[in-house]
Amino acid sequence: MRKKLKKILKSDGIKIGLSLLLFAGGLIFGFVRFEALSLVLYAFALVIAGADVFVDAVKGILRLDPLDEKFLMSVAAIGAMIVGEWSEGCAVMIFYLVGETFEHRAVRKSRASIKALMDICPDEASVLIDGKEEIIDAEDVEIGMTVVIRPGERVAVDCTVTEGTAHVDTSSMTGEPIPVTVGAGDSLSSGFVVTDGQLFATAVRKSTESAAARVLELVTVASDNKSREESFITRFSRYYTPIVVALALVVAVVPPLFGLSTLSKSVYTALTFLVISCPCALVISVPLSFFGGIGGAASRGILFKGGNVFSKIASAETVAFDKTGTITSGRFEIQDIIPAGIGTDELLFIAASVESVSNHPVAVCIKKGAQNITAPKEAKELSGLGVTAEVEGQKCAVGNLALMRSQGATVPDEYIKENGVYVCRSREFIGTITISDSVKPEAGEAIKKLYRLGVKNTVILSGDREENVSRIAKETGIIKYYSQLSPEEKYEKLEALISESKSTLYVGDGINDAPSLARADVGIAMGNMGQDSAIEASDAVIMTDNLLKISEAMLIARKTVRIARENIVFAIGIKAFILLLGFFGLANMWLAVFADVGVAVLAVLNAMRALKFTEKYK
Repeated sequence: MRKKLKKILKSDGIKIGLSLLLFAGGLIFGFVRFEALSLVLYAFALVIAGADVFVDAVKGILRLDPLDEKFLMSVAAIGAMIVGEWSEGCAVMIFYLVGETFEHRAVRKSRASIKALMDICPDEASVLIDGKEEIIDAEDVEIGMTVVIRPGERVAVDCTVTEGTAHVDTSSMTGEPIPVTVGAGDSLSSGFVVTDGQLFATAVRKSTESAAARVLELVTVASDNKSREESFITRFSRYYTPIVVALALVVAVVPPLFGLSTLSKSVYTALTFLVISCPCALVISVPLSFFGGIGGAASRGILFKGGNVFSKIASAETVAFDKTGTITSGRFEIQDIIPAGIGTDELLFIAASVESVSNHPVAVCIKKGAQNITAPKEAKELSGLGVTAEVEGQKCAVGNLALMRSQGATVPDEYIKENGVYVCRSREFIGTITISDSVKPEAGEAIKKLYRLGVKNTVILSGDREENVSRIAKETGIIKYYSQLSPEEKYEKLEALISESKSTLYVGDGINDAPSLARADVGIAMGNMGQDSAIEASDAVIMTDNLLKISEAMLIARKTVRIARENIVFAIGIKAFILLLGFFGLANMWLAVFADVGVAVLAVLNAMRALKFTEKYK
């Protein structure tokens, strides 16, 4: 009972209610000339509303860092009572508590939106152990274990479906509302919800390394990377508060020395000046704007790694793309097999054996199409060219025309095909395998939206052949393209683009994109959390393969930056005006309370708009 009562008394709502009741009583008894009782009620109201503030102010003094808003409010409230303005001194503390409570609730709401997003993984998972189903802690699920997921259950760890078909709700991770159908061979990320059907899947990652765990880590550390606006506020407050305290001392001391005012009136003006100068509107609302932007974006499957990313995305003039898996689907299929002097099965056997050492999507496609594969010797993957290896005692190569030339193999014109992969053995060309990789259906619309947002230059940087890259650039409306680039050449091209643009984004998804993602003004990793190295190197992560999310990220960034800047201009402008009035004694304590609490509340309300996304173009 005692603990419950203590908890109730600690509630800000109860404190505000009691202090307002006592304050009203003080006003009434003061009006009917019961001064002593009025002062007692004011004193109780001040203690209830301001106890925590006074304690924090004393702690700040003890750690030699006194010049914060708690110190300013304490001095103003106590000073007002000393000069006889009990009602105003009491009101300062009560309304400061009201403003603080409102701000804390706004922050809690913003945090709650992220917490709800992050609360997406179950603590337990059903697994098969020796053929029997057991429920164990998600943290104890080992790679290779068979996980059982029933309708309505969340996926505990990243896994690959081995048996069963079901619809899966991916919205908690990707922001996409439409369920997807999964079956044997499909990947499931932790956090997905199986809506119907039962699935058996093999765990491919520990829970601590799962997609959901990485999302949580990205969002929780994002607030550490401050935006330019947040850094400005930090620097501003460092100089602003000592300056206004010094000015308040001047206002309190100088006029009485020259007979321009009474000491009591000058001290009251100085105390009013202190209340007006409290920087809480800026200190709370600007970081809250970016925190809201991070939370709002995360709920839509877009992860910003910090507030420092927003301004660069908002002002992007150039967007450079990797091709495979970014603009195209990255899911290749063998379209045609054209052997030259050997059988179709033998051609596939040689090509798949050579490609077995590579994880490139084309290599995976060829391996999938072959019935037999042997382990090659002396295999070597050549960036932007293909793979060479020894198969059954003969040196073979699989890749583009440049690789064929480097091996001394001549490809007849009739075998040169669009999307062709060429195979040679012992310097002799033995056939072409054509591969299809379709452009993502939303790619063209995504590029149009970027232009509507003011992006001036779109570029493809690809290691693929010129004819493929040219076709995709034309199909999507991308202005420039560079083909047959090694990772080093891709990096060099990006360097040139960065030097020509105010802000350059690079969008990619693979290991070979990591250097470019790290070098760009903003690197954006694409596609269901992508490769670990790409995520690590990027500044933002889009958790789906949907290219429309890039323009959405730009819109969210612009709105968030605009809100933060509105709060800076609004708070500083209003405070500067009322500070000027206070300096000349034209502002009383009530106006000072508005300049502090009122401005803070309005700025926080404005900051909360960053949680909501509206698709609005120029």
